Amino acid sequence: MSLDRFGRNIHYLRVSLTDKCNLRCVYCMAEDMVFRPNDELMQDDELLTLMRLFAELGFDKYRLTGGEPTIRQNVVELVREMAHIPGVRSLSMTTNGVLLTKLARPLAEAGLERVNISLDTLDPQKFKRITRWGSLADVWNGILASEEAGLTPIKLNAVVVRGFNDDDVAGLARLTLDHPWQVRYIEMMPFGDVADFAQKQVVTEAEIRERIEREFGPLELLDNGKLDGEARLYRIPGALGTLGLISSVTQPFCASCTRARLTADGVLRLCLLRDKEVNLLQPLRQGATLDDLKQIIRDGIWNKPWGHGLAAEVIPLSRVMSQIGG
Repeated sequence: MSLDRFGRNIHYLRVSLTDKCNLRCVYCMAEDMVFRPNDELMQDDELLTLMRLFAELGFDKYRLTGGEPTIRQNVVELVREMAHIPGVRSLSMTTNGVLLTKLARPLAEAGLERVNISLDTLDPQKFKRITRWGSLADVWNGILASEEAGLTPIKLNAVVVRGFNDDDVAGLARLTLDHPWQVRYIEMMPFGDVADFAQKQVVTEAEIRERIEREFGPLELLDNGKLDGEARLYRIPGALGTLGLISSVTQPFCASCTRARLTADGVLRLCLLRDKEVNLLQPLRQGATLDDLKQIIRDGIWNKPWGHGLAAEVIPLSRVMSQIGG
């Protein structure tokens, strides 16, 4: 068990497989984004070594992120290795879905359990505008392939951006009428070079819920409002699926946070919206023992911040989202 100084059991690690991506979403990175050289990122053996250490320290839930994790070389083989690490109880992935048509089944067979897929709109032209490079058809086919491969329950992530897709929230909610999926609406968070844009374009949970209820009537609150991970769950009456609202900005859930992040360059990031980090790759490459690395991780987790400082206008500036791992 890895406890922080506030008594929270930190057992959920989001592992970034790469900082690179095959899209350029407006809320995530600049179109001319420059990525790190591969030799500055964790190699396969380094990544697996660190995951084994985290598992030995009580981390049992893992989500693979990016950039875009499916573009990592040997991603299927990596997933197979990770799934067999003792102590790994849950292994999932957040992806843009572009490559899932061909990768969903191999990933499922390798041991991946389920996927969260980014889907900000059902309008092909708007999708292109938001992602700059993407095709809605590729993502939709990836969703269907994932469901067929058993990577369920399917969760669809929509970052709501004013002026881009804020009028799409009801259309996305309609998907849950006929599909047992969870559509998750995420308040846009400010980072690095896109922080100013994000602050100006944020759409709050209250506004998102109002837009959905304007179309479908009052939503049913599920589980008495208890969070499912980061999401507060609702249902359109009679729908097969559910709606999840993630209000990191306006209603932060720091008290129940159980997660940390391992960036693609081997840095332990203790809070998504704080710049405090602990480098693990550097001491690993300099010959630190496994026990030394475990202690570095323990010390980092113990000093995990309580939460973000957005209310006090403390904005994380050292990285954009793709460099952190979501």
